[in-house]
Formats: sequence, structure tokens, C-alpha cells
Amino acid sequence: MKIVSYNVNGLRPRISQFGSLRNLLNSFDADILCFQETKLRRQELTADLVTVDGYESFFSCTRTSQKGRTAYSGVITFCRVKSAFSSNEAALPLAAEEGFTGLMSNSQTSQDKLPFFMEHLEDFSKDELLNVDSEGRCIVTDHGHFVLFNVYGPRVARDDTERTQFKQKFYRILQKRLESLLHQGRRIFVVGDLNIAPFAIDRCDAGPDFDNNEFRRWFKSMLIENGGHFSDVFRAKHPDKRDAYTCWSQSSGAEVFNFGSRIDHILCAGSCLHISGDLQGHNFVRCHVKECEILTQYKRCKPESTPRWKGGQSVKLEGSDHAPVCLTLMEIPEVPLHSTPSLSARYTPMVHGVQQTLVSFLMKRRVSESYEVAHGDISMVSTRERIDEPVDKIGLSTSECDFLPNRDSEGSILEPNELSTGFSQKIVSKSGSVYEKSKIRKCNESKKKARNSQSSQLSLRSFFQKSTNLDNGVKDSCIGFSNNQAEPSHPNPQLIETSKVLDHSSNVVQDEVNADACYQDLPELNDSSRKEGKSNVASEEWQRIQKLMQSSIPLCKGHKEPCIARVVKKQGANFGRRFYVCARAEGPASNPEANCSYFKWATSKSRNK
Repeated sequence: MKIVSYNVNGLRPRISQFGSLRNLLNSFDADILCFQETKLRRQELTADLVTVDGYESFFSCTRTSQKGRTAYSGVITFCRVKSAFSSNEAALPLAAEEGFTGLMSNSQTSQDKLPFFMEHLEDFSKDELLNVDSEGRCIVTDHGHFVLFNVYGPRVARDDTERTQFKQKFYRILQKRLESLLHQGRRIFVVGDLNIAPFAIDRCDAGPDFDNNEFRRWFKSMLIENGGHFSDVFRAKHPDKRDAYTCWSQSSGAEVFNFGSRIDHILCAGSCLHISGDLQGHNFVRCHVKECEILTQYKRCKPESTPRWKGGQSVKLEGSDHAPVCLTLMEIPEVPLHSTPSLSARYTPMVHGVQQTLVSFLMKRRVSESYEVAHGDISMVSTRERIDEPVDKIGLSTSECDFLPNRDSEGSILEPNELSTGFSQKIVSKSGSVYEKSKIRKCNESKKKARNSQSSQLSLRSFFQKSTNLDNGVKDSCIGFSNNQAEPSHPNPQLIETSKVLDHSSNVVQDEVNADACYQDLPELNDSSRKEGKSNVASEEWQRIQKLMQSSIPLCKGHKEPCIARVVKKQGANFGRRFYVCARAEGPASNPEANCSYFKWATSKSRNK
């Protein structure tokens, strides 16, 4: 069995990077995949994000509405199975639970009684315990032979007292849940981004006071060598391996020189699965863990990547700022027949929708049909009502874009008794068709012009300049249109009534042709003038900005190279202030190719509010 833990730093971009969720999961060839920091909100969940054939998934999303915490964390566990029903595969959970306080399942009820493993947490109220689970940081799956905790630990800044207290509470409650399961004789795996680098060997810049951190002390207290119950599986297999990191700073480009930390872990506790009489020297890691590795091939920065200070600024680095950790188990037997738990995404209404009843489906259909009769069926309107509408000077109704002639009233736009012969009735039928088509064409042209005018963005300079040449061209092109309209016609006296109808139709067609030609000339004039003006203005402005920026950017003292500008985003006296630093990636101080630590404040603040 193969288990992978991976902080994806957003599940959407990882799916986009691999083309589909299936491609992402299959790239690991793992039986259980535990993702952290999915950054998905419950109301945005769709089937293509959390479900795929051949896998059962169990997710937890942020439920809190605190500022900056929505769509922030989130975890999801994928289990590769051949069948979700009546299966004896150990990868398919027998049970699943969102959160680790045990309260998420009954949080909507009035029961205030805490689970038995919470008996020693009287200092916390039910609301406080639910608050710990409300950030979507844990999914628990029971696989029979072991219980798997997929955990995303809180990240805390040094001076953030509120989040420090939250992190203390988080790990204290988690420890109580783990101890409760161990007391029952269960084997446990805790995998995920715990945001703790336990040893100095796990941190690139560990200082003399590295071990004074309270969360590192808590982590070490959980390990067997310090009297705890858990084994750090990676260190158990690679006790002296250095530069084995799983996370790097994106902003400083620390991946280039592998200047990171190991904060993604796989912890294991419990006895082995052997049932022989002599079990001395047996433990789960020694008997069932074949290998534990960091999958560095998933790093953003590849060996062939060009550093940004050598012209690689435009190269897009895809991937998370974390590397996955992979655990390979051996001799894991099958479990009794069971089906996927109810927490599976396949049973989540927000993912697959709610099945409609037959009554609700028919009611929606009746409402839709009644709406179409009231608003969309033109044949319900009488022909007489259409004739009584006012007609403008070129023979089109003033409401032409809102109403089309009746097709069902014998194809005519006039009453039959107003025609003297059957021949003229046929002509009216044809003219009505031409009339209808011309109006449809004009409506489409006007809508198309409106869309084009909205979608084209003007530059600041062209906004203040009047396109007088364009206006004159439009006027000239439309002069023929009005002159043609003023020319008199001399119909044959023998066909007065018929020619009236033909005049009405021909005027409509001619006017529409002239109007179409007038409108079609406008885009050509706009394209020839605006595109050239935009191109010239944009090119000049960009050249000016580049010269100004190059002249004001200082050179770092270590490499004599142009620095990069940054802005202080942390709240405080310098919030919004601009500064310059060395453009090279962060690395060991002993490496002359790494960042030289040059720093300089800009002359003024970019934002000071």
C-alpha cells in the first residue's frame, strides 16, 4: 500500500497544471492520497474538483466566516478502490469523520454531551471545540488496520497572540484524540503539513534558540525517543539525511538553492500486524514500512529552470511550494467486506445536486410553458394590433426590435380585405418576409454594435481626443442614403395598389441595405485609426516607464545587479512602504551565488494609509 501526503497550495491550480483531477491522482500511483490546503469553499464544490472514477474522496472545507479565513485551508483524502460497495480493500475506509473533536457530525443537534475522549478538556466549551474544527483542517478515515489523520496544522507568525493560542488549542485537542485511540489499542497514522520543523537538521537556518519553540517541544514530546508513542517515519528511515526539505519560500525563490524546511510529516504509532508468539523487537515501522521518501520531482523549480536573475523572470513555475511525502507499506492484509462511508463525496448533495421529484419537475415545466406563452409566443398577438402601431419615415415600426411580424396570419402584414387581387396578396406575403428579415438583420446589427462598443477599451489619451475625421467619414458615407430616400418614384397607374405595397417593401429593403453599408463601414474606420493609435501610444508609454524604472532601481552590493522592488504587507508603521532587495534566490550565506541580503528603502511610500 502506498500513502502520499501533499500540501497542494490550492487544488484548482494543481488540477489545471495536470489537466484534470484524474491525471493529478494517477501521477502518484498511490492507494491513499492526503491533500492539504485545498482552498475550496463548500459552496464552490463541483464534481470535477473532488470526485473521479476509481477513487472515493472525503473532504473538509472552511466553515468559518472570519476575515481572511474563507477558502484558506481545507483537506481532502482520496482512496483508490476497485469498488465502493462490498469491498475488502484496506484502502477503502470503514468509517470517516470530519474534524477530530467528534462534534462535527452532531453539531446541528442540541446534544451538549462531549465524546468520552474529551473528558479531560473541561476548560474548553463546545463552541471552542467546534471552532477548532471549523477551519477544515482534518479528515479522519478508519481503514481497519489503522486510523489515518489527514491534518493541516495552523501557521502562526511570531507576534500573533490570537493564532498562537489557536494553534496551542489545536494540538492539545488533537493529542487527546490520539491518546484516546491508542488507549483502545488502535494503530494510527498522522500525515500532513503540521507547520513544525522538529529538529535543527530539518531547518535550513536553524539558530541557537531553535529548540526553544513551544511547538517543536510539543512535537518531540510525541516521539518514542522522548517517551511518546509516535515515530517520525522519515527520520526513522533516514536518521542522518541532511537538506531533506519539503517546503520553500516562494517569494524569495528559495527552491533554487534548496533553502527550506521539513514541515510535512508522516507519524506512526501502534504495534505491528503480526500475531506470532514472540513479538520482541517488533513495531509497525520496522515490520510494515518499506520506504518513506520526499518526492522532489514535484518541486516548482526544476534543474533545467533558468533563474530569474539570469533572464528567467518570464518563466512560469507551476506547482506547489511544498513537495509530497510518500510512504510505502508492505504486508497489509485485506479487511472484511464493507462499503464506502456516508461522508464520501459521492453522497454530498452540494457536489452532485439533489434529485428532483416527479411533481417538482412537472411544476417547473408548467411554469416555463406559461411564461413562454405570456412573453415569447408572437403568434398570440393579432395582426390588427401590429398595423395600428406607428411607422417611421423609412417604413419600420418604432418598436421593430421588440416585435416581429406575424408568421401565422397567412404570411401577411396587412389585412386580406385590403388587397384587390390574389396576385397582390402573394406579393404582400413575399414583401412581409423581406420586411421581417430586414428587421431581424437590423436588430442583430444594432446588438452587435453595442457589444463591440462595450468590449473595446479605449486608452486614456484617445478618450480625450475627438475623432473628427471619423465623424466626417460617417456623415459623407450616409449622404447617399438620405438622397436616395428623397428621390420620387412614378408607379404605373394600372398597378397603383400593388405598387404601393411594392414601394413599401422596396423602400424597406433599400433603406436596410444602405443602413447596413453605413454600419459596416464604421468598424473598418475604427480599426484602422484606433489600432494604430493604441499601438503607438502604448509603445511610447511603456518605453518611458521602463527607462524611468531602470534609472531609479539600485544595484545590490554583492553582485552589482539590479534589485527587485517589494512592498511591506504586514500591518504596522511601515505598511505599504516600498523597498529594494537583491534579486537572487535566498540560500546559504556561504554560497556566493545566493542572495547577498542587500536591502534599501525606497524614497517614498507606495501606500501609506
